[in-house]
Amino acid sequence: MLALAQQGTAAQCRRVKFQDHFSNQAATYAQSRPTYPVALFDELARLAPSRGLAWDCGTGNGQAAVALASHFQRVIATEPSEAQLAAATPHARVVYLRSAELAPTVRDHTVDLVTAAQAAHWFDRPKFYAEVKRVLRPGGVVALWSYWLARVSPEIDRVVDRFYHETTGPYWPPERVHVENRYRDFELPFVELPFPKLTIVREWTAEELAAFLASWSAVERYRQARGEDPIPAVTAELRTIWGSEKRTVRWEMFGRIGRV
Repeated sequence: MLALAQQGTAAQCRRVKFQDHFSNQAATYAQSRPTYPVALFDELARLAPSRGLAWDCGTGNGQAAVALASHFQRVIATEPSEAQLAAATPHARVVYLRSAELAPTVRDHTVDLVTAAQAAHWFDRPKFYAEVKRVLRPGGVVALWSYWLARVSPEIDRVVDRFYHETTGPYWPPERVHVENRYRDFELPFVELPFPKLTIVREWTAEELAAFLASWSAVERYRQARGEDPIPAVTAELRTIWGSEKRTVRWEMFGRIGRV
């Protein structure tokens, strides 16, 4: 059943254009992106009308999808990038399908929760919202979220900010403005619910933070445009300030939640 679904979706995606910002660094993305707080998925499961089926759109390597599987009987996880799907984490209750803003094989009004983690700013949102309205059951919930720059200490934050705004600044796709605006500029054609106040927290070395920076879409665009890698220089700068110990890294989360 899964193989048939994947074949059909792959055929569909050959006809679908999408903004592919992460395929070239899919392995780095899977290894270096922080996971989301358990409290987020607890709250989304509480808001959902039941725990039958969730759809995670733009799943990437499946971080959110696997977390949702702790609460829902089944999770459909869609992602247009073959490279990202190849790096996705397998789970018995997660079915990965190759698709962009659509949920192929999902029947009308059967989904309890739709999520988009670090992905909605890349979507054709009118197309996505139409599909959300198709698949969500009455009372169903849609949640879109992202997070801001890593915060460690004033000295390290200045390095990260300069790398973001100056080194890679010219290479960010225009859709990145939605992250800078904390998704406040998103239209949301649903009854809005409050997004919980949450922070991602990790204990990392300088090298682990540098690996996270390497997963940015703007870093890959910088490499392609200039034929050089900006990561070794920023890694050296971080090491000088950081030292060899682990430090606490925090990311402020933000998002939008709506109910049908």
